[in-house]
Amino acid sequence: MDEKPLEIAIIGGGIAGVALALGLLRRDINFRLYERGQSLREIGAGIGFTPNAERAMRVVDPRIHKAFKDVAVQNASDWFFWVDAYHHDPTKGDSYEELIYKMYLGERGFEGCHRADFLEGMVDLIPDGNVQFGKKLQSIVDSGDEEPLLLRFEDGTTAEADAVIGCDGIRSRVRQIVLGENHPAARPGYSHKYAFRGLAPMDRAKAALGEEKTSTRHMHLGPDAHALTFPVAGGTLLNIVAFVSDPEEWPYGDRLTGPGTKAEAIKAFAPFGPAIRAIIDLLPETLDKWAVFDTFDNHPPTYVSGRICLAGDAAHASTPHHGAGAGFGIEDTAVLSGVLETVQSTLDVGSSISRAELLRRAFTTYNHIRHDRAQWLVETSRFVGELYQWQHGPDPVEIGREIDWRAHKIWDYDIDDMMRQAADDYRSRLQ
Repeated sequence: MDEKPLEIAIIGGGIAGVALALGLLRRDINFRLYERGQSLREIGAGIGFTPNAERAMRVVDPRIHKAFKDVAVQNASDWFFWVDAYHHDPTKGDSYEELIYKMYLGERGFEGCHRADFLEGMVDLIPDGNVQFGKKLQSIVDSGDEEPLLLRFEDGTTAEADAVIGCDGIRSRVRQIVLGENHPAARPGYSHKYAFRGLAPMDRAKAALGEEKTSTRHMHLGPDAHALTFPVAGGTLLNIVAFVSDPEEWPYGDRLTGPGTKAEAIKAFAPFGPAIRAIIDLLPETLDKWAVFDTFDNHPPTYVSGRICLAGDAAHASTPHHGAGAGFGIEDTAVLSGVLETVQSTLDVGSSISRAELLRRAFTTYNHIRHDRAQWLVETSRFVGELYQWQHGPDPVEIGREIDWRAHKIWDYDIDDMMRQAADDYRSRLQ
């Protein structure tokens, strides 16, 4: 019997990394989370989670779901509206936008929150000793099955672990290690869209747009630009994300943000109707441009190499147009938590299979269960971003049809069945 407990290294302390930490903590699996920054924090503004993501939270650790619900803003309406922000009928008022499609969200529906608020609620649940800061990963050395993996960091320190899970985001160093430095998918690509993002005080937003337009999720569509709005921070702020198509290459290299101005945003939406122009006017004068990168152009063929694997954006960075990327990261952590629990229990009772081989087979199961669905998200997110900007035509019937089946494929996913499939697949690999 192998009595030594598992030691798992998590690289990256964003939403996926912290959720995985909590999943392992709940299952009494030892882990250490290594974060390159000096704190666990999320950049950005609002974030939403679809119903499948909420179900996955409860599987990983019910406290994650509670942390989300504690900061989520319940929509005043049970519907998500997609509207024509371009054409305008002046007889119907400045805030009117013609409905293209609406989707029923059910009880509490597709709720939003501030990223930092949600992450803070999760971080508070992790013991201080399980996190190390200022740890920028340099390399991982595998010296064979009898030895732990050796992690080298840029500050000259090292650490050991039985397995490494890269949750280090879209510019993942672990992805480069898994695939190879020169692999086409080792780095993300520019989707030729960027976004202006901001949080507007709700009193100003209601004065400009009215109660109905600010109380639930609206996607405002038009040619080569679109915007998403929804309430966050207890309904005191309106989250605004305004996307603009860009035929040029991103000029700022590896930086995902660049300088922007409100004047640029106003110019991009100048041909649109008065409602969306009023929304853009709510943005601050000084803005960042947030480049939208993803792994669409070169899909990672695998998320796994031996005892190293990828999760969340490190594995399948997608554009945000479905609002599902972070939720798919939570799905990843559910599968990883489950298979690693089985590895630990197998070691506890004894196995003729080595610890390293148990972990390799566990990660093979994870890859088998997650790869195709997650890569589909990358593809469909690109497509709907183009759909929202009428780059596949402005036909409202066709737009509604595409939105409907794609959204339900995400939202209606059976998380319990995913976990059953993962358990069955891993058991079959142990025989």
